[in-house]
Amino acid sequence: MSPRPSNSAQTTLEFKKNALIPALAGPHSRHFVRLEQRFHVHLDMRGNLIGIEGDADSRERAARVLRVLYARLEAGDEIGLGDVDAEIAFAESAPESRGGAGGAGIKIAAGKITRPRSGAQSAYLDLMRKYDLVFGIGPAGTGKTYLAAAFGAHLLHERQVERLVLARPALEAGERLGFLPGDLKEKIDPYLRPLYDALFDVMGPGAMKLMESGVIEVAPLAFMRGRTLARAFVILDEAQNCTPGQMKMCLTRLGEDSRMVITGDPSQSDLPNGPQGLEQALDYLDGIEGVAVARFSEKDVVRHALVTRIVTAYNAHENAAKKRGLPKRKTESE
Repeated sequence: MSPRPSNSAQTTLEFKKNALIPALAGPHSRHFVRLEQRFHVHLDMRGNLIGIEGDADSRERAARVLRVLYARLEAGDEIGLGDVDAEIAFAESAPESRGGAGGAGIKIAAGKITRPRSGAQSAYLDLMRKYDLVFGIGPAGTGKTYLAAAFGAHLLHERQVERLVLARPALEAGERLGFLPGDLKEKIDPYLRPLYDALFDVMGPGAMKLMESGVIEVAPLAFMRGRTLARAFVILDEAQNCTPGQMKMCLTRLGEDSRMVITGDPSQSDLPNGPQGLEQALDYLDGIEGVAVARFSEKDVVRHALVTRIVTAYNAHENAAKKRGLPKRKTESE
């Protein structure tokens, strides 16, 4: 662990259950090391007492994160380094908050809860609770699709909807898959694999049974034409690859007691003329009752820490190119 900050005061936390302290510290004290690195504090563990040394603001934030993580362990949750990073990010982005990122979790199955990992994700989840149509706009790795799938699973679990429908445009991201062998499903599956991954991450093996029974449907956007989706939660992923016509078609599929979430990253469009369908929808529907937009930035990336730095680097170069009047370089879809 890190050396003690010089000339710093100490805050001591006492936790009732000694048995939970090893899980709080993490394997080889990795959780404590991460807190020390991010808040520039020193942690000293003695039995069920944890001392925090550093400046007053850093001690308070580190203490807040430790209390939230301990409360999750007491509630029966398991925590990993990603959860620690999420609580740290939440403490940094919303220092006045006492509840932590885990305060607004959603139940997606018996005994399984998914929690937002950043302030932006928490706001996104609140919008999905309140509005029938929500756009999630931002860079790769911010959890737009994952959290939408988790909220859809929550609505299924609570019997607020009868179906979960996930769709994305079957647009080739600079690659040619049309000549692969196999039937239609086998040709389409590569495009839909990220949606399958999100479902299985959220719901585990139970997702397959629900897909086989038709409760969960994963399909290319084109397959939605002519349908009315009633009592369903609909997720349109990779919306930056929708044409204006496709976007209008998708938006008008909403039926009785249905909700829809549309996710996209305008910087990663594979369309020749850019994300026209997504940008047009955001423009036309601005201020319409029942519609909300959640925007993410590179600060909200919850994948590997390197992804944040990659997205930041690309954004910096693209912004510099715009100022110089250079054409934007084409990037592949996430």
